[in-house]
Amino acid sequence: MGIIIKPIVTEKQTAISEKFPNRYGFRVSPDANKIQIKAAVEELYGVTVVSVNTMNYAGKLKSRFTKSGVINGRMPAFKKAIVTLKDGETIDFFSNI
Repeated sequence: MGIIIKPIVTEKQTAISEKFPNRYGFRVSPDANKIQIKAAVEELYGVTVVSVNTMNYAGKLKSRFTKSGVINGRMPAFKKAIVTLKDGETIDFFSNI
């Protein structure tokens, strides 16, 4: 499995990218470190990475009520990376659609 799982294209992340035009979010492998994430982004997109900030998210508890009773579960935990690129460089996620 690769280091980068998928880019984060949500309303909140889009607002961050509009405020800071050279920051992008990625969902990454939980055991990846910042150096590996930097190398993977530079290789995959051909850009220069200035810094990488990572966040570990614990899985949220979820419950739902059904006919047979309450079902409890947990959403999976994941790691998120915010990558800052060199000024003037961009990543276009929608170029090959």
